[in-house]
Amino acid sequence: MSKYDYIVIGAGSAGCVVANRLTEDGKTTVLLLEAGNPATLPEHQVPVDWTKLWGTEVDWAYFTEEEPHLNNRKIYCPRGKVLGGTSSINAMIYIRGSRHDYDRWQELGNHGWSYQDVLPYFKKSENQQRGASEFHGVDGLLNVTDPIAPSVTSQLFVEAAVALGYECNPDFNGVEQSGAGLYQLTVKDGKRQSTATAFLLPILDRPNLTVTTGALVTRLLFEGTRTIGVEYLHQGTMHQTFVNQEVILSAGAFDSPKLLMLSGIGNAEHLRSLDIPVIADLPGVGQNLQDHLHVAVAHQATQDLQPASTSNIAEAGLFLHTEGRLDVAPDLQFHSGPVLWTHPAYSREGPGFTATVCLTNPQSRGDLTLRSASPHDPVVIRMNYLQNESDLQKLLTGIKIIRQIFHSDVFDEFRGEEAAPGAEKKSDEALLAYIRETCDTVYHPVGTCKMGTDSDSVVDPELRVHGVEGLRVVDASIMPTISTGNTNAPTIMIGEKAADLIKATNRVLTQVPLATGVDAEQLVVSDRSA
Repeated sequence: MSKYDYIVIGAGSAGCVVANRLTEDGKTTVLLLEAGNPATLPEHQVPVDWTKLWGTEVDWAYFTEEEPHLNNRKIYCPRGKVLGGTSSINAMIYIRGSRHDYDRWQELGNHGWSYQDVLPYFKKSENQQRGASEFHGVDGLLNVTDPIAPSVTSQLFVEAAVALGYECNPDFNGVEQSGAGLYQLTVKDGKRQSTATAFLLPILDRPNLTVTTGALVTRLLFEGTRTIGVEYLHQGTMHQTFVNQEVILSAGAFDSPKLLMLSGIGNAEHLRSLDIPVIADLPGVGQNLQDHLHVAVAHQATQDLQPASTSNIAEAGLFLHTEGRLDVAPDLQFHSGPVLWTHPAYSREGPGFTATVCLTNPQSRGDLTLRSASPHDPVVIRMNYLQNESDLQKLLTGIKIIRQIFHSDVFDEFRGEEAAPGAEKKSDEALLAYIRETCDTVYHPVGTCKMGTDSDSVVDPELRVHGVEGLRVVDASIMPTISTGNTNAPTIMIGEKAADLIKATNRVLTQVPLATGVDAEQLVVSDRSA
């Protein structure tokens, strides 16, 4: 019978961090299970090639159902199926979010999650190229760097925004998030640094860590309401492995709630409709789904703008408040880069530059449910993008701001024809139709295992799943509200803080003995070298 102190499900942005921190104690044994395999494709190394990873074997390649407010389009949602998870296929932007995000989490009843509480965990992970400061650390495992060779149009985007009256902000993760600047990246020596590269690969020789790749977890195992282990499929064989302490679920905003529901934790009526025995009736599982949505304005360029190999494409940014309130988080975020990045209906040949406007605090909410009781079927994803009219109006405002920036004098030397939405689309009516036709995800799903103490929450402020024992969720699904900006850095922070919560809890607990009489198969381990 194989047993570990902890089993971590999912070697992604949070899971790799948790596995690293828990195994710092040489007496603590951890099994890390990942459905994907090691990141071996050459595109993993080259920052500019990140979109080439979509639709490959390292991508779950999920789709939403038909979105009723987006002309019934199904929206493609790439998710990493690989060591490092989505941090191995994302755009590498390091954005923590606004201090107001985390103070809001605490206001919602999540004690210990204010900005002052989480800032030390952001700093703990970070090896900031610029040096240590009140807001930044240099002793962490994750490199955070300035772009090596940003394009001229990205620099002009910042210059033009400042000329229009927006503040120049060289550090979106410092004293204030608002303003225009270049994004910092999780890059080291010109190559992507995923959480697997930063937190996992350096510790594979720890004898108390076992990493098993190609392992699809099919369900959690319970004795009563206590989590005692997991069942997973590996190399065509089903295995069961057990825990002394806890199972940590870090499979992401789509697959963490999926695995909870497959294991009998979720809306009881939904589970019974699929003949899944109910362990805990938690109607909030799979609810509260939030994501960032964006829409593009693109121009053909009069000069070649080939991005450098070290570019992440989305090089420049702007955060702003459309309503003038500075006591809340910015409600719009912009990404700009030296490529034509448009909906296929607006594609053009040749060089160009693009900016997208993103809703940072969408009011629309979605949900996900099981398609069947089979772990091999993807969940049913309903984002409900633009369900709330205010989301649509803010994107419209953002398009107008991008047009102002791109029509600044500084772009005269580079600005060609507007490829999208097109100069002929001037009225609000035409632009609103363009938004519904072309807007897309920024790949930041969160919230489906909401942290809180109300009836809709799934985990408590220590990330323990309500109604059961020995089980936590540690990933972006626990966010009660979405963070302002790209979500990878906040997810890493969640992993850092969770590791300390787990250690603090189990320092005062005696080991819980495994139930007797459980028929367990011997674990088969592969790819320790990852």
